[in-house]
Amino acid sequence: MKLDFRFAIVSDPHVALPETIGDYLSRFHLFEVSIPALEIVLKNLEQQDIDFLLLPGDLTQDGEPENHTWLAQRLAKLPFPVYVVPGNHDVPTLLPTPSSIGLKDFPHYYHQFGYDNPQQMYYTCQLLPGVQLIGLNSNQFNEQGKQIGRLDDTQLAWLEQVLADVDEQLVLVMVHHNVVEHLPGQSHHSLGRRYMLENAPILLPMLQKSGVQLVFTGHLHVQDIACHQDVYDITTGSLVSYPHPYRILHLSTDSQGRHCLQIESPRVESVPGWETLPQVSRQLMGSRSRPFMLKLLTEAPLNLPLADAEELAPCLQDFWANIANGDAIFDFSHFPPPARRYFEGFGAITCDGKPNLIDNHTTLFF
Repeated sequence: MKLDFRFAIVSDPHVALPETIGDYLSRFHLFEVSIPALEIVLKNLEQQDIDFLLLPGDLTQDGEPENHTWLAQRLAKLPFPVYVVPGNHDVPTLLPTPSSIGLKDFPHYYHQFGYDNPQQMYYTCQLLPGVQLIGLNSNQFNEQGKQIGRLDDTQLAWLEQVLADVDEQLVLVMVHHNVVEHLPGQSHHSLGRRYMLENAPILLPMLQKSGVQLVFTGHLHVQDIACHQDVYDITTGSLVSYPHPYRILHLSTDSQGRHCLQIESPRVESVPGWETLPQVSRQLMGSRSRPFMLKLLTEAPLNLPLADAEELAPCLQDFWANIANGDAIFDFSHFPPPARRYFEGFGAITCDGKPNLIDNHTTLFF
């Protein structure tokens, strides 16, 4: 079957009504622009003739009922279908608290957006003839009540059956946590592994066996496209942090029967009261990056002494902003060789060191 459709991705919008915004002194996110930025994006998408919209989690600031209610009501007004999955911020606790919904409450807010069975935290539905969506829940809680990124055994068994029943359809998977590494050593570093799905090594072979090649994730707040054994993990940056991106995608079938996915990544350039939004948010990210950079420098694999790390940290002020922007190429030739190799390895390069600029605007064939 030949396919030809357009869709969009808005990730990690962290919707926050003004009265719910807390005082987060170390945050990289501008919750203050969440609603005006989202309104700009939604109004633009209404002019784009898209077939559906995907939101891969962190829909709200921190799971506030009023923010979930506002978003569900706003999405219901759109002229195209919308599908969501929960992020860690949407269900920060297993049980509801005075300020947040509980895990099992989430489907009841979004029954119009994929969750036709409110008793289940995951779903599958047909988007278009020949196109199936699988929405997964990667939010689990251990015995101590700590939130972890993982698919439980019941969900994995359900997924295995769903994949077995898919008959020559294109399958899209949406889940909040990353399935493929987007950063060097992400699965093993203390700063990176919390953004990974813990049991991605179990999920990936299941997807490969069924011929699933497109997974859409969020959580990391960066623009990046990574591939592992023919499975593409397309993660999209947050609407409330630099560079305030979203994606518009066109999937078609070419004359040779290959799928062709064209990806564009517009950005929100300004909102009322924030006329230079990208510049402000980039500066904010840089000004608050020092503790993060010191951890990268002093922990494995570099394990630099704190004094050495203190000397290098100022040179890395814009490092994470450049990562978030996607398609970064780095030159740290003035760094000691191990640090140079490590940080330049975060760039958009192939294994042999050649530029590979596919994070924002590209065409994938599969």
